[in-house]
Amino acid sequence: MSLIVAARFDTFPAAENAARELFAHDFSEDAVNIFFVNPPGWHDRHPLGGDRTADPDARGASKGAIMGAGLLATLGAAVGAGILFALGSTGFELVVAAGLGAYVGSLMGAMRRAGRRSERQPDHPDVQVRPSGVLTAVHVSPQQEAQAAQILRDSGGVDVERADGRWRDGKWIDFDPVQPPQPEPR
Repeated sequence: MSLIVAARFDTFPAAENAARELFAHDFSEDAVNIFFVNPPGWHDRHPLGGDRTADPDARGASKGAIMGAGLLATLGAAVGAGILFALGSTGFELVVAAGLGAYVGSLMGAMRRAGRRSERQPDHPDVQVRPSGVLTAVHVSPQQEAQAAQILRDSGGVDVERADGRWRDGKWIDFDPVQPPQPEPR
């Protein structure tokens, strides 16, 4: 594994200025890689797009849909039975009222439960995401790590991070945009 220091910039010109500063301090061109990181959710990790198999904010929506469908289906059946009794009509109204109640209830239940966050639990921290932007990555030795981090900071880089990765032909080849950055100590 290679030691890599990286920082995020808002624009390519800012990232290129940081690279020029690194070159001026004797970092080789093969040791610097500039690339764009897409916004969270735009990394197409799955056939239908997105970064994760399940949306963390949708947790509980299916349970809410089932509970809402059951509750409002029962209510719809009760209303349908009342209509059936009052009007003396056929059982069709009962079936329609129960079905409509189940449909509306499932939507209401899912929307009520989706996105609702429970109290924070230390064993389930919030998911951290890597912000989008232009990343300047530098392959360094342990002796160069602090210097590279300082140059990136002085050049306007934010979210300066340290990583262990595979570096080949001047590129960080195993970069994972979904992994949260590990901050470089100051």
